[in-house]
Amino acid sequence: MIGVVVVGATGWVGRELVKAVSAAADLELAGAVARSAAGQDAGTVGGLPALGLKVAESLDEALTVPSDVVIDYTKPQAVKGHALTALRAGRHVVVGTSGLTADDYAEIDMAAKAAGRGVIAAGNFSITASLLKRFATVAARHIPDVEIIDYASAKKPDTPSGTGRELGEILSRIRLEPTAKPVGELGGIRETRGGAVNAGGIAVQVHSVRMPSYVLSAEAIFGLPDERLTIRHDAGSSAAPYVGGTLLAVRKVGGQVGLVRGIDHLID
Repeated sequence: MIGVVVVGATGWVGRELVKAVSAAADLELAGAVARSAAGQDAGTVGGLPALGLKVAESLDEALTVPSDVVIDYTKPQAVKGHALTALRAGRHVVVGTSGLTADDYAEIDMAAKAAGRGVIAAGNFSITASLLKRFATVAARHIPDVEIIDYASAKKPDTPSGTGRELGEILSRIRLEPTAKPVGELGGIRETRGGAVNAGGIAVQVHSVRMPSYVLSAEAIFGLPDERLTIRHDAGSSAAPYVGGTLLAVRKVGGQVGLVRGIDHLID
């Protein structure tokens, strides 16, 4: 039985995770954290019958009870601190919050290795979003020109989304030399060519669209003379796509030491 603490238990995804963890035969809800619902029953807050588990005001409070894995679906400005706190307490960590920087991930990776614990972090735990990354990496080894369009709601606070950023980072490490004119050589308004994402290879241009009616979508567009390939992921209005991938990470993170980005390598 894996004891799980859900941080952000009253959020859009957090509420569904409380339900899913409570219903899973191999998982146990060991803690729930949400400042706005502190002291209330975690089941009642999530629309379930009472579970006899009170929502904690802070992660430190939740960690006074034995557990194995901390799931964090909070805010970018809070998640790094939560991850480091959980690692110091000897827990594995699953991060579903986007907006962290490369330096943030490097610090978390170092702390995880020092603690001998695993961290799985993904800007999008959807299975189909993970397959988008996998299929795009195959295409990038054969097609030099690629750009990413990242769609999200008008209220999303970070650009690009975690999905767009991670996809850009992965492709930048493996892509071929593009044929498009470099952005630095363009006239006019260069910002219309998007932002460059680079993780140590050849930068990939990412364009972020923020509008009502979008939840989260991402597409990788590949181009060759007289032909194009588009690989696209679209999320619906519920949190269901993210729950299955998050629970997959919870079940696998105990076998990791250090940070792993994404779950595409876990799907098989």
